[in-house]
Amino acid sequence: MTNLSAIENKVSSIRKYLNILEHYKKYSKEEIEKDLTLRGALERYLYLAAQSVIDLAEAILSFKRLRKPTTMSESFYILAEEKLIHDVVVEKMVKLVGFRNVMAHDYEKVNYDIVYDILHNRLRDIEVFLESIQPHLS
Repeated sequence: MTNLSAIENKVSSIRKYLNILEHYKKYSKEEIEKDLTLRGALERYLYLAAQSVIDLAEAILSFKRLRKPTTMSESFYILAEEKLIHDVVVEKMVKLVGFRNVMAHDYEKVNYDIVYDILHNRLRDIEVFLESIQPHLS
């Protein structure tokens, strides 16, 4: 079973990745696509942020002794069933899981319109997730 300290460590990791990702917002989509080093670093940090959110959701399920998910996305549905997060947050996190899966398995198919949108508009969704679950972690 997961303890509260492990959850706090996961939250800390997510915040670290979000902070790192803020530094990439200064680049244009074209700069990111053309610079292999920049592109690789950004992709890696986005992947790590997404995977850390998934890991946090699963850790919360364990900590709260809730049922085990059969998929990464199901973790967020279970959190919503238990009224730990809202349905709007679930849908955004499920999309994040989909993005993570593309990053993990389909490197050649990465759509930089989506990467750029996540970087500039969807990192806040992760913050909202963290804010949503924080009151339930005591």
